[in-house]
Amino acid sequence: MHTPLADVADGLAGLSALPGATPAHRPPLARLLQAIRRHMGMDVAFISEFERGRRVFRHVDIGEARLLIRPGDGDPLEESYCVRVVDGRLPELIPDASVNAEALTLPVTRAVPVGAHMSVPIRLADGRIYGTFCCFSHAPDLTLTTRDLHVVRVFADLAAAQIQEDLNASEARRMAAQRIDAALQSDQLHMVFQPIVDLHTSRVVGFESLARFSGDPYRTPDLWFSEAGLVGRTVELESKAIRLALARLGELPADVYLTVNASPELIIQGALAEALRGQPLERIVVEVTEHQAIASYAAVAEAMAPLQREGLRIAVDDAGAGYASFRHVLDLHPQIIKLDISITHAIDVDRSRRALAAALCGFARETGCGLVAEGVETQAELDAVRTLGIGRAQGYHLGRPMNFQDAKACTAH
Repeated sequence: MHTPLADVADGLAGLSALPGATPAHRPPLARLLQAIRRHMGMDVAFISEFERGRRVFRHVDIGEARLLIRPGDGDPLEESYCVRVVDGRLPELIPDASVNAEALTLPVTRAVPVGAHMSVPIRLADGRIYGTFCCFSHAPDLTLTTRDLHVVRVFADLAAAQIQEDLNASEARRMAAQRIDAALQSDQLHMVFQPIVDLHTSRVVGFESLARFSGDPYRTPDLWFSEAGLVGRTVELESKAIRLALARLGELPADVYLTVNASPELIIQGALAEALRGQPLERIVVEVTEHQAIASYAAVAEAMAPLQREGLRIAVDDAGAGYASFRHVLDLHPQIIKLDISITHAIDVDRSRRALAAALCGFARETGCGLVAEGVETQAELDAVRTLGIGRAQGYHLGRPMNFQDAKACTAH
């Protein structure tokens, strides 16, 4: 026997009150099915999708019912209640299927058996029928009314919103995968190089290689790498960027190094070692990026150790910008610490920034690390950095990211 409408409303309100149950994050579909099955006193509740002439069970809640229906199972659409509800041959509310002539034409009515049955179409934002939101009991229930059907429709609307979100997210992933594939298979990805200057000699001693992407509309590199992570293509995209950068290393003077960016995933999976194979590792610095959190510093250190023994250096980027960068400094034992632009900016007029930079200078001396100040944009900032004893710097005041030919020309001066 179904519970009173007021109790159903309370249950629905409870679902809406769940943490995250907002228009942007609907209650899970399984929870919706369980709630409607319990409130209506039904034995089975499910969400079906109409797919190429079949009814596919996408989500199922069977409670104590002795009926094996698993997500992914399906049957011919024409043999189902669902299609008959959608096209009008069956009503959405059937208190007793054994007295409905159309229902009795379906073998499942007696075989299951189906007693009371409620089913409503699930309509997507474009008006298309996705499938149905259904619940039924093995025994008839003559107490069911249109008020109960209304509640089922409300639940179906919630399910439709969640399904639409899921479909939108799936389409976004599909489009992202297409964009990443295009970048990997074409020349959309190219590298630019920002000079790193020795402040004692004013000479360019290295370059940070930075990925750039062509195509319309323009999208920043962080969006590209974020999308690559979304579709599981981070390693491929980063590997291509590293190989493009290192392809030019042999054209630079032997005493100029090149910095490349690598995520923890790239390092741990061994793809970084593969990309560096045959390269002069003593001329390469790897900056560990923060596109993703480092779950195991030990795993990163283990993967980097043999490369470091061959001369590779590790740099920690954005030092001083937050907790994660300090964890990198402490747990990755880098040879180079790069002072974040948030500290370098206005360092000439801000005592707090100077004090933090001075502390990092002391840490670098104590641990034997080199220090590079990033984001130097004015002569006053450069003078302040030099006064603190920081040996190297990069930033727009010293040189913007540039194509390789311009970068190569910088080393001739």
